[in-house]
Amino acid sequence: MYQALYRKWRPTRFADVVGQQHITDTLRAQLESGRLSHAYLFTGTRGTGKTTCAKILARAVNCTNLQNGDPCGECPSCRGILDGSVLDVVEIDAASNNGVDNIRDIRDETRYTPATVKMRVYIIDEVHMLSQGAFNALLKTLEEPPAHVLFILATTEINKVPATILSRCQRFDFRRISSRDIAQRLIEIAEQEGIALTEGGAQMIARLADGALRDALSILDRAAAGSRAPIDEEQVASGVGILAGDTAVDLMKHILAGDLTAAIGQLAESYTAGRELGAVLDQLLGLIRDMLLIQTSKNDVAALLSPAYSAQTVRRLCEGVPASRLLAYTRILQEALTRMPHAANRRIEAELCVVRLCRLTADDYDTLSGRVEALEEKLAHGVPVAMSAMHQASDDGFPSDMDVPPPNDHDLPPWDDMELPAPQKPAKQPEKLVCSPQWNDIMLEAKKLLPMSKFAQLTFAKGVLYGSDLLVVCEDSFTYELSNETHVKQALAQAAQTVMGKEYRVKVLEESNVSTLSTKANPVDDIIRRAGELDIACEIDD
Repeated sequence: MYQALYRKWRPTRFADVVGQQHITDTLRAQLESGRLSHAYLFTGTRGTGKTTCAKILARAVNCTNLQNGDPCGECPSCRGILDGSVLDVVEIDAASNNGVDNIRDIRDETRYTPATVKMRVYIIDEVHMLSQGAFNALLKTLEEPPAHVLFILATTEINKVPATILSRCQRFDFRRISSRDIAQRLIEIAEQEGIALTEGGAQMIARLADGALRDALSILDRAAAGSRAPIDEEQVASGVGILAGDTAVDLMKHILAGDLTAAIGQLAESYTAGRELGAVLDQLLGLIRDMLLIQTSKNDVAALLSPAYSAQTVRRLCEGVPASRLLAYTRILQEALTRMPHAANRRIEAELCVVRLCRLTADDYDTLSGRVEALEEKLAHGVPVAMSAMHQASDDGFPSDMDVPPPNDHDLPPWDDMELPAPQKPAKQPEKLVCSPQWNDIMLEAKKLLPMSKFAQLTFAKGVLYGSDLLVVCEDSFTYELSNETHVKQALAQAAQTVMGKEYRVKVLEESNVSTLSTKANPVDDIIRRAGELDIACEIDD
């Protein structure tokens, strides 16, 4: 009968335990010197070797021929404990034996000396699951057990163990096993099992195991059973349901470039391939963590990066990306992962998350300084000129705040592909509004007149010179409210006059409301405009 790899390759000596040398060296020294405690408490995350070390210690205290603190594995005690024929070594699962009566049975058994070995050993796994009454029943026996009894408690949640128990045990904290140690152990086991495992596949399994060697062996077992081909990153990703390293990097590139179509398409491919979208988002979060380490640390952090990505790959992704933007990505991903388990449609939730990642707004940044940092980085690498497509107006013409000058007006619109409406025909709608080329110069002049916080938020707006008007189109309500302040509009008007050599009226619009404005020209605005051209002072009573 086939035996799972994590059971087949469970260490039988302290020397074989991976990543817990600080514990195994101490236990071996105690065994050699004979200075053993009466109760031990092993704590740590899953799959780090707590139960394994407990079983090795149970054999070692009964071994008749210790080898440098390790059980020999050949004496009758070692063989009997390994095959389960020695009844004096008892392993108890506290999750299913957590009552007072179970602990009372143990207390009664401790009165009797062991039948075939030197010491009676009780291994209580997941000890935090014991009830309060069971803990109380264990206290006295745990404090003063008979000389022939040894207690070994193991738990993953040390905070749930009462302080009265902690004070009676010698505590050992098991660390998470490093990815490098896990990958090396996987390669050793794969060679002996005849499994074709690439170095990249081993590193990816080690990263997914999150410090648990048992989980890593389970993933290797699953990948080896699914295919006879060499187990590389693609095979591991397909078996676990996540993206391969290169695929995750490509998805991040699409997000950084704002290519929503490509990003959604790649997410759809992952969904069709059966990958768990929650794991995909979590993988993106891990990649952003590596990017933040590279971007913010002044020292070499290559050793701290995930083994799935090389430092050069992560460094190339970070080029031109401010840390504030990565923090905004982190916030969006964490919110999506929180909602994902309760979402009615996880695919839609993941796609909406990618949309937000590709279309960052001012509200996605945590602080104003973060927005300023992102904008300064954006200005340093050039501000895009093209505006995004806006809502189409009705067939009668443009919105009222975008009044069309008379045909004989000397101040024509800055774009050439626009057709003025004929008297008998509806106006032809432009496909896209284009940000005026002079807007960059106007912004540079406005920067001299505004505080940095106002100017930083103003760069989220787009400027269009239209006739005698400077239209400031804002992408969100926050930018609209800030840009609509009197001193901001005055600064923009002064900057436009300095650059263009003529006066402009500043009108602030919110992009989402452009399509809801009236499409007919405002007659009052038209009268004021013509009066200004003729140098006639017009007074209009409210």
